[in-house]
Amino acid sequence: MLADKDRIFTNIYGTYDRSLKGAMARGHWDGTKDILEKGRDWIINEMKASGLRGRGGAGFPTGLKWSFMPKESDGRPHYLVINADESEPGTCKDRDIMRHDPHTLIEGCVIAGFSMGAHATYIYVRGEYMREREALQAAIDECYDAGLLGKNSKLGYDMDIYVHHGAGAYICGEETALLESLEGKKGQPRLKPPFPANMGLYGCPTTVNNVESIAVAPTILRRGGAWFSAIGRPNNTGTKLFCVSGHVKTPCTVEEAMSIPFRELIERHCGGIRGGWDNLLAVIPGGSSVPMVPGADIIDTPMDFDSLRDLKSGLGTAAVIVMDKSTDVVKAIWRLSAFYKHESCGQCTPCREGTGWMMRVMERMVKGNAQKREIDMLFAVTKQVEGHTICALGDAAAWPIQGLIRNFRPVIEARIDAYTYKSTTDGAVPSVAAE
Repeated sequence: MLADKDRIFTNIYGTYDRSLKGAMARGHWDGTKDILEKGRDWIINEMKASGLRGRGGAGFPTGLKWSFMPKESDGRPHYLVINADESEPGTCKDRDIMRHDPHTLIEGCVIAGFSMGAHATYIYVRGEYMREREALQAAIDECYDAGLLGKNSKLGYDMDIYVHHGAGAYICGEETALLESLEGKKGQPRLKPPFPANMGLYGCPTTVNNVESIAVAPTILRRGGAWFSAIGRPNNTGTKLFCVSGHVKTPCTVEEAMSIPFRELIERHCGGIRGGWDNLLAVIPGGSSVPMVPGADIIDTPMDFDSLRDLKSGLGTAAVIVMDKSTDVVKAIWRLSAFYKHESCGQCTPCREGTGWMMRVMERMVKGNAQKREIDMLFAVTKQVEGHTICALGDAAAWPIQGLIRNFRPVIEARIDAYTYKSTTDGAVPSVAAE
């Protein structure tokens, strides 16, 4: 369990004053100038030493990502872009940071921007996040008034922060689609290479980071990378915001140590499973795009990148969706398939055609109006979509279905048997049951 003294987000529930004065009273903006004076290399090396992996879902080492930016400018400006387009179903951590603890993010923007030679930061906020944008903008205005941002700042480094309010499309959460949208174009992913670190926003070197990744950076640098790396397990270090929803007694967003066992997370912070542990059916451990795992397999699993990968799932955004035995798992995955079909930008044929096809097959399987051989056919199609698209939306659409078939195939088969039996006993032989 994470000790209170190790918590980074001290106002995640909005209990205290979220203004600049309140943030400073809780230790934010403390010694920021001293951190900047230690230099770009020191900051990047300390971030590498901390073992922080990107909190947006992919889990790429943050310090390494920062180091990809060119050390010297070739005449083009450098940009830092914050991905606050939090559209992954089940995920609600970034909005709490922006709404209640925005100064952690703003201070992180200054430090991260300095380490990359960027003098402008763009924060791309999800379209539906109205109050979050207002809270963030108010906090930025406070920092300008206090001389912490803008020209000739007190910190000795000029940084401008702009808030961009998106239109609400899920695809804009993909970093290159976000850049396209930010430029005023249609939000569609770019081909890579060139990667954003070489040619990003307006053709200039750009780094795109998640809100949480940037917001934890100042505290890491104040306390030292070694402090952060001592929390959790090797390669899975530090603190993490977990957002638990579904069939638990008290759904919540909570900051915990990486690698906390699933059982401890649920018992300590969520009051346990609705109906007790024997009633647990399945868990989606990292937002809707990662495969579900049977409840029995995850109970004592550490909640981190590597442990969940070993379960053929992933930590993703750490949005833990808990399902008890009252859940129709086939219908739940159909609902996710419908979401990904709706959100596909249509640029890649496997995704454009595959998401619609998978959704329609899943819709029949919810009723049982299918043949058992179609289960293998559906799995084969998910493999044709996965890894064959420009961005990861194809993977995100395929993985929930793969998890369902891998772990709950008997449920699908029983559904088909029941539908076929009812149809034939009622005197009507459906075409799919005629084989």
